Amino acid sequence: MSQKQKGRFIKIAGLCGVIGPVIALSSISLSILYAPWFSWIKNALSDLGVYGISAVIFNSGLIICGVLTAIFGIGVQEILPKRILSSIGRITLTLDCIDLCAIGIFPETAGRIHFYVSVVFFVLLSISLILIGADALREQSRRKEGIYMILSGILTAVVWLFPWEGVAIPETVAALTISLWSMVLGFRLFRSMSS
Repeated sequence: MSQKQKGRFIKIAGLCGVIGPVIALSSISLSILYAPWFSWIKNALSDLGVYGISAVIFNSGLIICGVLTAIFGIGVQEILPKRILSSIGRITLTLDCIDLCAIGIFPETAGRIHFYVSVVFFVLLSISLILIGADALREQSRRKEGIYMILSGILTAVVWLFPWEGVAIPETVAALTISLWSMVLGFRLFRSMSS
């Protein structure tokens, strides 16, 4: 891949990092509008993917977001240092994005597999954030980003330790945390290749 092609790909990846979370959060919000029965206290977000128009919106939103953020994850691999922590974190992040697609492909109606892909998503999310964040601490210019990522990774793990009746709240905490990071880094990637 030439430098020009690489720059174009990184720009596209950055755009995917911004658009992917917007699509996911919008589809979740829209699904909730079509599901008057949904309770933040008693339900999981995945309950939105079971039946009706809310299921179509929710599942397709996750699949589209997963594809876009997987492209973003590959783009992130191009710009992060090739050190061991960062490399494992980047690979974990990309696998996590692919797993997000699996949550939409295998909704709760698919049976036990939905539980497994959901658990894998949240575990990989925490691991990738902590690893990439720990590596970022090694660079003065990325220390704030590193601290944010480590704290986000810890938060997305710790929030599951509380006794929730439903899991929509911890799922949303994790989604908002990764969305913010993805959108900020995606915007930076896009701008860096535009200048």
